Amino acid sequence: MRTAELKQELIDYSKKIGIDKIGFTTADVFGELRERLRRQQELNYQSGFEKGSIEERTEPVRLLPEAQSIISIAIAYPSRMKDAPRSTKEERRGIFARASWGIDYHVVMKERLEKLAAFIMEKIPDAKNKVMVDTGELSDRAVAERAGIGFSGKNTSIITPEFGSFVYLGELITNIPFIPDDPIEDSCGECTKCMDACPTGALIQGGQLNAQRCIAFLTQTKDFLPDEFRTKIGNRVYGCDTCQQVCPRNKGIDFHTTPEFEPEHDIAKPRLRPMLKMSNREFKETFGHISGSWRGKKPLQRNALIGLGHYKDKTAVKEMITVMQDDPRPVIRGTAAWSLGKIGTDEAFEAIQAALETEQDEQVLFEMRKGLDFKEGQEMMKK
Repeated sequence: MRTAELKQELIDYSKKIGIDKIGFTTADVFGELRERLRRQQELNYQSGFEKGSIEERTEPVRLLPEAQSIISIAIAYPSRMKDAPRSTKEERRGIFARASWGIDYHVVMKERLEKLAAFIMEKIPDAKNKVMVDTGELSDRAVAERAGIGFSGKNTSIITPEFGSFVYLGELITNIPFIPDDPIEDSCGECTKCMDACPTGALIQGGQLNAQRCIAFLTQTKDFLPDEFRTKIGNRVYGCDTCQQVCPRNKGIDFHTTPEFEPEHDIAKPRLRPMLKMSNREFKETFGHISGSWRGKKPLQRNALIGLGHYKDKTAVKEMITVMQDDPRPVIRGTAAWSLGKIGTDEAFEAIQAALETEQDEQVLFEMRKGLDFKEGQEMMKK
């Protein structure tokens, strides 16, 4: 079968199985990406979540020795939530980034790509294929850029002409030599809105991200969150959408092409207080099907505590005191103490002071003292 015919059949088939956009590129080395990754490594701008060596991430033949082409796919996800629940004084809510709305996109994207691979195998039984979504070695964005899915914006997201940057990406490496598609021209121009709006200055320059300062990364860490970022995180439980929300290319963009990605109100915007005492089983039953659960409940509970402090939620004080006193995890006890200090009620300060007498962990003690420092700040303001 001629590859040109198979390519068109794949394009037609992709539309039938819920793929919004498909592109083809060669399996050549990603030379420019290789140099960029080395530079990121030298500057310590990486998140640490990256898989594989730089060579594996930029040389497709290391992943599939017979590699000739890469098929890139994109599926749009919603940017707006219909009838979204509001956060109230009695019931404060957090927010998951849009990329964690609905069913875990890794599952959905992999299923679509495996259907493409099966379609290829029906036509060419001895074909070699390898499917990857996000957690694979290849850079989904680099592949998508070269395959003409979109251009890489200054916010480091792939921006498509049709769906903006609200798209999930995945790829299939194959030994079939498809004719490659042309890349799309970069259209950011002089615009720097994403860089200017980034809450932590993580976008160092157009297209370069310091992941160590990115809120999307920081919400996934498991240790104490550095002080400078606690006031920036707000009520974010997982991820950050700021650089996408301000992008002019995303104005008016809101696609609901895939039912699996529709947000569940109480999951995408969860009540914060119930998150504090969730058992592992409750956490898995509630959040286990979304991508934002992959790091477990600890980071999300820590973020929920910071969110309650951000809101100065006095209704949560008693529950937070219990967490500070009883939770076996130092990060959670310490963050609860800091957030209680930020809420700043007499009951909160008294509880922190009392907990100082029995706490043994040095980091938690440090956080408790920082919590009490808020009291001094209050008193100075009164003067």
